[in-house]
Amino acid sequence: MSMVSTDTPALELRQVRKNFGKTEIIRGVDLSVKRGERVAVIGPNGAGKSTLFNLISGRFAPTSGEILLNGARIDGRRPFEINRLGLSRSFQITNIFPKLSVFENLRCGVLWSLGYRYSFWQRLSKLQDANARATELMHRIHLDRKRDTLAMNLTYAEQRALEIGITIAGGAEVILLDEPTAGMSHVETEHFIELIREVTQGKTLLTVEHDMGVVFGLADRIAVVVYGEVLAFDTPQAVRANAKVQEAYLGSVIAQAQAGG
Repeated sequence: MSMVSTDTPALELRQVRKNFGKTEIIRGVDLSVKRGERVAVIGPNGAGKSTLFNLISGRFAPTSGEILLNGARIDGRRPFEINRLGLSRSFQITNIFPKLSVFENLRCGVLWSLGYRYSFWQRLSKLQDANARATELMHRIHLDRKRDTLAMNLTYAEQRALEIGITIAGGAEVILLDEPTAGMSHVETEHFIELIREVTQGKTLLTVEHDMGVVFGLADRIAVVVYGEVLAFDTPQAVRANAKVQEAYLGSVIAQAQAGG
């Protein structure tokens, strides 16, 4: 098996387009995300951000163009195949098992990543390994004290933290987070940004986010998507100063972020 060059982008989109009927939603997107980079995707509602995520994670196949993960094409592959190649995604709506405990939720994520399906008894010798990994994950997302709590009884922020844990359970190197702080209070958001920083350390992160405080506090680079096209892809400082971006989308939002509001 050949080694992937460190210069190879972790994730790359080449002239990606997506049509639904006669309507073109994604219109020739080019995007190259470096290894270990944190990228935020922003833009107005209906800009195509969620469609872009669905294309990358395999929920949709592009109408044309190429999507590469570590240099290998993944466009047209099914979500579970892409996941096995090292990309994991969380969703806008919390996606956990509500009637399982925190530990059981994490162990499910770990077991699946180890190749278990529904015949767990066939490889019981490795369950100790899975239990240890689930315990370590629980510590990383700061839910040790909620080990036996049913997921449905966690606070909203704790449920999102648990979902992050499940998302990284398989050891994926490229993580997609879809509006991870939506619905959180200001204090919860601040804590959650720190958690995301911790658990994605050394990994490649692509996140859709509306909270400009989160975007400018977390991202190495920002991709601004407007009408299905990437209007700008640059550092937070350059995006703040980009007149086209301000006119098309940010405007007063940028001013508020600069003022700390």
